[in-house]
Amino acid sequence: MLEIGLTGGIGSGKSTVAALLVKRGAVLLDADAIVRELQEPGTPVFVAMVERWGDDIVAADGGLNRQAVADRAFGDADELEALNAIVHPAVADEMTRRRKALAETDATVILDIPLLVESGHEGLGGVIVVDVDPDVAVGRLVTHRGFTEDDARGRMARQASREDRLARADVVIDNSGTMADLFAEVGLAWAWIEGLERPVPGEAVTRIGSRTERS
Repeated sequence: MLEIGLTGGIGSGKSTVAALLVKRGAVLLDADAIVRELQEPGTPVFVAMVERWGDDIVAADGGLNRQAVADRAFGDADELEALNAIVHPAVADEMTRRRKALAETDATVILDIPLLVESGHEGLGGVIVVDVDPDVAVGRLVTHRGFTEDDARGRMARQASREDRLARADVVIDNSGTMADLFAEVGLAWAWIEGLERPVPGEAVTRIGSRTERS
């Protein structure tokens, strides 16, 4: 398999890019989606989180109240560290398991990891960064996801800087324009992927730390 890291700041439109790459034929491993699966009621991660923060983080339907978790973790460094200690190892292990299941194939695997720059990406075939002006990202978060401006900027401040992400990129997708512009950018990125040398099927899978911005 050929593994490509995909990352970008919150509000960059990375998930849209991931979906477009899947339409081109890629297999997607989404760290945030894995987080949500691992936080389902009754899972070890869910149980550990409730033990840490109590029933206040349990929603009326028995699932996780993600806003309650965010309120506790993202404004307190110690609480965020506690959340990371519960979630990150489990996500990294599950991501590694899924990657190993694909190791014998010739698939192009997109690893959608929001904080890939912060957690490391050794052993990947390349890294794509979805880039957008921070003010545009804030506007999207406020308009489409219900963030306050302060919350949006606070979340962005806890991620790698725009400059750090761009410094690690092999390909940059500019998502500041129209959807037509984005389609064209993704097409160029896919052409780059298709031109890469593919590893020998079955090569060892290196564990990647998998941090996530979402709770």
